[in-house]
Amino acid sequence: MAFSVLSDSDQHELADINVTPLVDVMLVLLIIFMITAPMLHQGVEVALPEAEAEILPQRVDDPLVISIRRDGLVYVQDEPIHPTQLVERLGPILARRGDEAVLLKGDRELSYGKVMEVLDLLHQGGIQQVGLVTERPGQ
Repeated sequence: MAFSVLSDSDQHELADINVTPLVDVMLVLLIIFMITAPMLHQGVEVALPEAEAEILPQRVDDPLVISIRRDGLVYVQDEPIHPTQLVERLGPILARRGDEAVLLKGDRELSYGKVMEVLDLLHQGGIQQVGLVTERPGQ
């Protein structure tokens, strides 16, 4: 963008860019991302049990999350899946990722037996690295 500045002797162009609108747009985008980032979560929303467990270290890539809702439905990320097809569907996903770690989220009202059924299916499929997701008490 160039601006014309008239002077007595001749006409000069001012070649400065007005960055104020750019800064305004960047600040608005920053605020939007700050508001929406905490809303992004993996898997299906379940009421997690509370536990005083050590927090696992964060990795760069998103973890593969298996969720079990209160009614017993099993989800891989946000996609519902029948438990008998769980290992078949996870195999190619884990092979592409190069990481065999899986996080399991089970609703606190879910029976212990249902969680153990899913853990057993994962174990039978050769998936050994399973983390159980909980909430800290009081959150």
